Parts: sequence; structure tokens; C-alpha cells
Amino acid sequence: MTRTTTRVTTRTVTYPADGLTMVGHLALPAGVDRRPAVLVGPEGTGLSDVERHRADALAELGYVALAFDIHGGRWFSDPEEMLARCMPLLAAPDRMRSIGHAALDVLRAEPRTDPGRIAAVGYGTGGAIGLELGRDGVDLRAIGTVNALTTGRPGEAARIRCPVWAGVGSEDPIMPPAQREAFTAEMQAAGVDWRLVVYGGALHAFHHPPVDQTVLPGVGHHPRHAQRAWRDIVGLLAECLPVTE
Repeated sequence: MTRTTTRVTTRTVTYPADGLTMVGHLALPAGVDRRPAVLVGPEGTGLSDVERHRADALAELGYVALAFDIHGGRWFSDPEEMLARCMPLLAAPDRMRSIGHAALDVLRAEPRTDPGRIAAVGYGTGGAIGLELGRDGVDLRAIGTVNALTTGRPGEAARIRCPVWAGVGSEDPIMPPAQREAFTAEMQAAGVDWRLVVYGGALHAFHHPPVDQTVLPGVGHHPRHAQRAWRDIVGLLAECLPVTE
């Protein structure tokens, strides 16, 4: 399905990955010229309107944006189902990379995309996939993650070729201080240009507006920090992947 407004055109894209048919959301800015592009990865629950709207917002700013799928069109309202799918995935870097590369291929194939100017932004599992693309040596201009301070296989962070920005809530029990320290130690040892922002008082998935579902303990929305994290991500893109008219 294709939808066009005065400034943004969106359409659904399907593609194979991880043995599934993924259902992504592509947003294009006005015009016909090539533009820098952004992969937008979802939380572990799956691709939702939250990420679709973020892709649309990036298209409003002049980027080609693909909000990619990780569960074959499914969105998990049951935390136990989500964990049963995500925990094995997060423990398998090559699977994460295959999902990321499949989405990247779709984004690169879009005629409006400048294939030499692509960034990856992700939340939770989607952020971990972006980091794995970096560890796989993909030529990205920036990687931005929220509550995805995952560490990789020894030595592979040295393949990251771009700045990395990470945001996390200070009260996130899923990404506690020990995990933050492990992540920043990995980035520092690899010589990565990295930044970490800790949002005071915020829980896991603080960026995600509340939805009608059962949530895990330690998960909660923080409206003020959600806005700040979005501004930080937009700032990262403006610095590393500027849009030139």
C-alpha cells in the first residue's frame, strides 16, 4: 500500500529474512533526487506504528527511511512470546546481521537512496541489529541505539567505521550499570567514536509511548526523556548524515 502526502510518500515493502517474510515501512521525502537514508529498527515487540511514524518524521526531514521488520509481520503483545523469539535472536549475532543486511538491501535498492550515505537507528532488538551491522564492517555513517547496549564477539567492534550514540535509562534493569560498563569498555577498546547518554529516572523502553499490552517489570514510558532521546538522534544524523538540498 502506498500513501502520499504533500511532503512524504510511504509504502509497505516485503522481503525475505530469517526464514520469514518481513513487512517493512518505507518513507520517502518529496522530490526525485537521491537522499541520505536511515534504517529504523524496532523494539523486541516488533515493528509498530511508533517506528513507522519515526520513519515518516525522518522523511519529513529529508531522509529516505526504512522501518524494518524483525518478526515476519508480527507484533507481540505477550511478553513471554516476545522473549521466546528475541532471546535466541539476541544470542545469535549472525542471525541479527542477516536480518539487518536484508533490510539494508531493500533500502539500498530504493532509487532515492544514496547508497554511500546510510545510518542505522534502532530501539532494543532493532538497535542491537544496527550495532551488529557495524561490527560486521558495514559502511554506515552513524549508529544510534536506545536501550540496546549489547556487546559483540571479541574484537569485532573494531570493524565499526562510524560514530556510535547510545541512550539508556538510569533505572533500566535490563541494561544495568554493569552492562553499560561492558558496552562502553568494548567501544573504547575498539577505538570507536562513541557517546552514551544516561537519562535520569528512566526505565527500559522509556522512549515508547504506552500501548494496550502487558509490560515487563522495569519497562515504562518517560515522555520528557523520550522527546530528548529523539532530539539526540536527530542531532546525531544532522552531524554525521546531513541533508543537503
